[in-house]
Amino acid sequence: MKIIKTFLLIIVFSFSNLYAENSIEFENWKNEFKTKAISNNISEKTINLVLTNIRFLPKVIEYDRFQPEFYEDTKTYISKRTSGKKVSKGIGFYSKNINLINDVQNKFEIEKELLLALMGIETNFGTYVGKMDILSSLATLSFDKRRSKFFTDELLILLKLIDTNQIEYKSLYGSWAGAFGFFQFMPSTIKNHAIDYNNDNYIDLKNTEDAYASAANYLNNMGWNVNTPCFYKIDLKENTPKKYLNVSAKKLKNKKKIRYFKRYINNFETLNSLDDTLNVAIITPDKDIIPNAETLNPAYIVFDNYEIILKWNRSLRFALAVCTLKDKIKNEL
Repeated sequence: MKIIKTFLLIIVFSFSNLYAENSIEFENWKNEFKTKAISNNISEKTINLVLTNIRFLPKVIEYDRFQPEFYEDTKTYISKRTSGKKVSKGIGFYSKNINLINDVQNKFEIEKELLLALMGIETNFGTYVGKMDILSSLATLSFDKRRSKFFTDELLILLKLIDTNQIEYKSLYGSWAGAFGFFQFMPSTIKNHAIDYNNDNYIDLKNTEDAYASAANYLNNMGWNVNTPCFYKIDLKENTPKKYLNVSAKKLKNKKKIRYFKRYINNFETLNSLDDTLNVAIITPDKDIIPNAETLNPAYIVFDNYEIILKWNRSLRFALAVCTLKDKIKNEL
């Protein structure tokens, strides 16, 4: 027992020292960031308002290193996010907002089932939008070295949105990664795709009308193709060349026409109704992430729409879960 207590004390002491060091370095980072913000034409009034209140959040670094996309196998990840309870809640949300949802579907040509699936997975239909201080989260991730440039750019965009009165400064609470609203938009997505759908001269992404229409606008701008496939689960033959197996969401490689890949698929008859000339890729999302995962299983053949979801969130499992929930909701409507 004494050894355990000593060990715990060492851990606490080490973490305290690390936190203290990061806090000091973070203050230096704030001074450097102020210079960068000024050079990006953000007013000193906004900069001082933001920098006075932001703080280093060690929990954000912990979340960044331990995302479910990095440790849950595909079956577990998808089943958690596409349960019957989730489907029922989506049907209930649709019933309460049927006019809005149908209007948005018709105007932006984005299936209601897809928007419901995204909202369901991102925030459980607006019931959990996150409680983290977004500005501090973005600042912490900008200060961190792992993806500093990406989060620095996002923070600068958010400051610009505050500076031009497009975002209410006091409302900025959301996910640990800096995402905001019912569909968890990053600042760059807000800037490029968010719209004031109810014409009240304010974009409120925690308002169903603005949030839902903004998500549809985003998907439409990215090129979503209505009523075309997202993915099919496939059974690969043992002789499938490894070069065709995509394990990373950053960029799908070695895409071919469906007719080419049929030679490597045992259940190819499930693809017979599809256009043989469509370009597709093969993904094996568990390989290289899940310890002792099989090389060829699970495997999926994915289409252009799947890659649209990857632009929303660079996770192979996330895109599979969204498309799965979309189909389950469609079957109930």
